[in-house]
Amino acid sequence: MMSHYKMETKCVQGGYTPQNGEPRQIPIIQSTTFKYDTSQEMGKLFDLEASGYFYSRLQNPTCDYVAAKICEMEGGTAAMLTSSGQAANFFSIFNIAACGDHVVSCATIYGGTFNLFSVTMKKMGIDFTFVSPDCTDEELEAAFQPNTKAVFGETIANPALTVLDIERFANIAHAHGVPLIIDNTFATPVNCRPFEWGADIVTHSTTKYLDGHGSAVGGCIVDSGKFDWKANAEKYPGLCTPDDSYHGITYAEKFGLEGAFITKATAQLMRDFGSCQSPQSAFLLNLGLESIHVRIARHCENALAVARFLKESDKISWVTFPGLEGDKYYETAKKYMPNGTCGVVSFGVKGGRAAAEKFMSGLKLAAIATHVADARTCCLHPANATHRQMNEDELVACGISGDLVRFSCGLENAQDLIDDIAQALDTI
Repeated sequence: MMSHYKMETKCVQGGYTPQNGEPRQIPIIQSTTFKYDTSQEMGKLFDLEASGYFYSRLQNPTCDYVAAKICEMEGGTAAMLTSSGQAANFFSIFNIAACGDHVVSCATIYGGTFNLFSVTMKKMGIDFTFVSPDCTDEELEAAFQPNTKAVFGETIANPALTVLDIERFANIAHAHGVPLIIDNTFATPVNCRPFEWGADIVTHSTTKYLDGHGSAVGGCIVDSGKFDWKANAEKYPGLCTPDDSYHGITYAEKFGLEGAFITKATAQLMRDFGSCQSPQSAFLLNLGLESIHVRIARHCENALAVARFLKESDKISWVTFPGLEGDKYYETAKKYMPNGTCGVVSFGVKGGRAAAEKFMSGLKLAAIATHVADARTCCLHPANATHRQMNEDELVACGISGDLVRFSCGLENAQDLIDDIAQALDTI
C-alpha cells in the first residue's frame, strides 16, 4: 500500500509493486481462466475461503491492480472495475437496494444515470426521489422514506456543473442510517476525495478523465470501508444475513467494514451480470492514470480561460463553471476542490436551441462528440443528445436548457480554443 505517499506518486506507482524479476509495467493477463492443481483448491475460491483467480468475469489480476491504484487515490479500502460508469452506478445501488426499496438522488445527475434510475431501475421495483442539490435540509429530510437505502449524487454534475455540498448530504444520510454514494467522475480524486467529507462509496466513469484519451470505456467502485452495515443490519440484509448462494456466508461478518461491500458486488453482481472490464481496457486505463495529476491541472486551466472569455461575449447568455469567480458554486467548489474543479464549461448561446446548434456546426478545432473529459476538446448539445429522452420538465429539473452547450476543454493551447469559439460564434 502507498497510503503515506502523495497523490502524484500514487497516480504513477499505486496498485502494483513488482517483485524481483517481475514486469515493471502492470502486465496484461489476457486469459479467461486460471489453472489449479486440485479441485479442492478451486473449490475454496468458489466458497470465498481463499483469495485468487479462476474466471475473469469475476476477477482478473490486471483489473485488480488498476482498481487498487484508484482505491489508493481515493483513500478507500476496496475497489472493483466495471465495464462502464453506468455499470458502476448500477452496481453501487443494486448491491444494497432491491425491489420495494427507495433511494434519494440529486436531480442534476448525468442524463444516462437519471434514465437508469428513473426508468430501468424503477421497472425493477426500486423507487427514486430526486432532489435539487440546492435543496434545504428540510426538503432533503422530507425525501427520506422508511425503506430508503442510499443517497446518490455527483461531486460536479454532468453537464449542469452544480457542486454538491458533500458534507451536508453525508451528515443527513448518516442520520437516517444510509450511505452517501458519490460519482466523482468530473472532479477525479486528484481534485476531490469525497471520503474525506463523509461519503461512503465513490463511483467513476473511468472512460473520462481517469483514462483521458478516449481509448477505453470503463467504470470503478470504491468503498471507504467506514459505513457500518451491521449497525443498520435491518436495512441491509444482503450484507448482514447469510448468502445461500455462497454456503451461508454473511459478508459484513466475514469481510468486515473494509471488504463487505466490494466482495458482495463482485461475488453476486459481477457473477450474475458479468459487467466486467477487460484486461486490455484496464491496462489502457492505467496509462491514463499515470499522467492524470499532470493533465487535470491543464484541463482546469484551459476551462477557466474559456469561461472568462465566454463571460465577456455578447453572444453568450450565461456561463456556468464552478472554478469561475462569481459562479453560483464557486465558494462550495473552493471548499471541496481548492486546487481546481474540472475542464468542462457549460454555457447558453443567445438565440436558443437553433443558435446553439449553429454555433457547434461552426467549430473547427473542437469536435462534436458524445464524450467529455478527453485530451482532445469536444462539445455536445445535451438536450439533443445525452438527455434527448427526457421531457421538458425533466430537462429543467436536471438543469438542462435548449441553449446549453457542454464544452469539454482538452489539453490544447487555450488561445487556440478561444479563437475557435470566437469564429464559431461569428457564424451565428
